[in-house]
Amino acid sequence: MRTPKKIYSSVFSEFSLQFHTISCRESLLTSLLFALNSSHSVSCCRAIHARVLKSLNYRDGFIGDQLVSSYISLGFADDAEKLFDEIPHRDLVSWNSLISGFSKRGDLSKCMNVFLTLKSEFSLHMNELTLIPVVSACTSAKARHEGQYLHGIAVKFGMKLESKIANSLINMYGKFGCLDSAFRLFLEIPEPNLVSWNSMVAICTQNGIPDGAFQHFNMMKHNGLLPDEATIVALLQACENLPVVKLVETIHAVIFTCGLDENVTITTSLLILYSKLGRLHASHKVFTEISKPDKVAWSAMIAAYAIHGHGETAIELFERKVRQGMEPDHVTFTHLLSACSHSGLVEEGRYYFHIMSNVFGIQPRLDHYSCMVDLLGRRGLLNDAYELIKNMPLEPNAGVWGALLGACRVYRNIELGKEAAEKMIALDPLDSRNYIMLSNIYSAAGLWDDASKVRASMKAKGVIRTRGISFIEHGKKIHRFVVDDYSHPDANKIHEKLKELVRKIHEAGFVPETDSVLHNVDEEVKMGMINKHSEKIALAYGLLVTSSDEPIVIMKNLRICRDCHSTVKFVSLIEKRAIIIRDSKRFHQFLDGSCSCGDYW
Repeated sequence: MRTPKKIYSSVFSEFSLQFHTISCRESLLTSLLFALNSSHSVSCCRAIHARVLKSLNYRDGFIGDQLVSSYISLGFADDAEKLFDEIPHRDLVSWNSLISGFSKRGDLSKCMNVFLTLKSEFSLHMNELTLIPVVSACTSAKARHEGQYLHGIAVKFGMKLESKIANSLINMYGKFGCLDSAFRLFLEIPEPNLVSWNSMVAICTQNGIPDGAFQHFNMMKHNGLLPDEATIVALLQACENLPVVKLVETIHAVIFTCGLDENVTITTSLLILYSKLGRLHASHKVFTEISKPDKVAWSAMIAAYAIHGHGETAIELFERKVRQGMEPDHVTFTHLLSACSHSGLVEEGRYYFHIMSNVFGIQPRLDHYSCMVDLLGRRGLLNDAYELIKNMPLEPNAGVWGALLGACRVYRNIELGKEAAEKMIALDPLDSRNYIMLSNIYSAAGLWDDASKVRASMKAKGVIRTRGISFIEHGKKIHRFVVDDYSHPDANKIHEKLKELVRKIHEAGFVPETDSVLHNVDEEVKMGMINKHSEKIALAYGLLVTSSDEPIVIMKNLRICRDCHSTVKFVSLIEKRAIIIRDSKRFHQFLDGSCSCGDYW
């Protein structure tokens, strides 16, 4: 007896279908359905359609509905709608197929039109398979009003509390940022299932409420439900921008307890998070415990080495995996080039940029060019970096120009920095960082009038400077500090400690770097301003509350300024402490008066 695969092979020629040799109606239907599910071209779909018209009925095996779905998935909506109109005695399955097809294509307009036609002109009673695809289409299109309308339909037809519909609506409201609506709907569900709880954990994470994510996780456990992959990944994502090492270690324990330590997706997410928290050794340990790491895991480990400045180790790992048969992709090369950039490995970076296309057939993307510009800029090869940008086959984005602008800031190339900043401002006129960087370059060169014009331009365009915030974990809490912050209960002790640190480093020969002050004021005033930066306050607090053998981990939402960077280097030497600061650009690991970034970031 022939299998469907053999039948499929026997009825296909290179570009057409030859079904006339099959006379048995059941065998023909089987082969047509198999061919349809395997089809990736509209010509094949039309050939199957022709044979259906000749020998079968649209209702046989619901092949008419599947043809409709195939036409839509291939982008031929007109063919799909024409066929749909030809199908006699269409039932709810037919309508759901059409709606689902348009939803998967992201065509909200057609999806809503079909749904409204079904609702108004036919007496068919819709079910969850009717409503959920439309909700999904609204979510993808961020169509808030349409989504609220569908919520009303669910209430009207008594479907609101059906778990799958409720979960899709919760997810939709979470993506819209309408958390009150999501929370209310969740509380109305009589018995939330695992997907319901996961949805709440996920939307809290997506909306920057990590505390809410963990509260729902704890309530979920209290209700007797064990976490799955979706739960753990969402929890790990909730920790990404917070210095919560102890909390992540707790999640790590949960992963083992629930038997999820063999899940590559989870363990890869865990190693990425440890890396982002400055725990490279923990990332490496997790990686070595993965029994069969896939390409994503290998690339993640290369990325971990990259952001920590271990470029040579990243290259060794890459070379070893290529020898073992791994086929790198564009993501792998992005991390590899980033590793070369962060470690200043110019020749190695040029070599891998070359073989990426010439050996592995991967055409450079914007991220690859950004890494190369950053790499060349790090070594002061600004003209080479500029030439690379001018000769790119792609239109440079903010990442490419930003890499050049950062190099111009370090090497004080005013003219090139001005051009890069103007390009970035044109690409994103509301990003305050572009103006601040250009103003810094002017200020460092003493061009106060130009710096003032940049600030005036910001004000005229209504651009608001992002407030710097530094975070540090202690006592199962996240402590947040802003510039000149006195809101902490221990504020007086913290600022006394900061004054003590400033005195000690000055006695040790520290020279303040006041270039980052954007105003033309006396040096004494400048020193007073930079000594109030949030990362310095967080550092003083960290020294007060942590033991001497424990690294101090601080996260900042903006790039650390040059004076704070130099200050932390001196503090690490005088206080004999390991200090890790993750800013918006990269990791800085301070030890014995030096930083892993090599003073370039």
